[in-house]
Amino acid sequence: MMKVFKVSAKLFALGAVSAAMTACSTVDVVSRNAPLETPRLSAEQAPQVLRDYSLHSIRFAVPQDMTVSEANSYYPIADIVWRGDPLGNRAEQISAIFQTSIRAAGQGLTGERPVTVDVELVRFHSLTERTRYSVGGVHSIKFDLTVRDAVTGEVLETARRIDGDLAALGGYAALAADNQGQGQKVRITNHLTNLFLRELTGLTAAGGAPAAS
Repeated sequence: MMKVFKVSAKLFALGAVSAAMTACSTVDVVSRNAPLETPRLSAEQAPQVLRDYSLHSIRFAVPQDMTVSEANSYYPIADIVWRGDPLGNRAEQISAIFQTSIRAAGQGLTGERPVTVDVELVRFHSLTERTRYSVGGVHSIKFDLTVRDAVTGEVLETARRIDGDLAALGGYAALAADNQGQGQKVRITNHLTNLFLRELTGLTAAGGAPAAS
């Protein structure tokens, strides 16, 4: 059993975090400087997914057996550790972060095929107060991503594991970021927005660099 948070992308107004998406564009690969004798490797590469998506809805799931820790130690042993929101339902808070990020990335999806984005959380281990205001570390974020046709339910991209880790600020750097309105929730949301844009289009918010395969 798992909790599923289903949200229609059309029911929400996209916030400022999505503003950067309008800068997306494709980038051609320049090969004119390559030696003539260089072998062509296209036949050996994995097949590319033809993406022509528009975002219709989001389904976010948290397995019921995932553990949550509120311990203020340096590294609690748990699947979910989150301090970027007031004490509350951590699964719902994390779901809101993912939904915000996917909807923001959805502005870059201008294709003809409406899709449902399925996300199942595997790990969301951020920093405790003690760690953040001392040594810093890594926001360890992992999830499985599946893309379905929103009309037929057909699986267009089977589930794949996404590593969404992000370097986490510590000490004075964390305090300075807070003072500039760039706390860990803002940084993680922006990071996930760019990650979803890349995974669903092959582009990045920074201006269209193709995703690594």
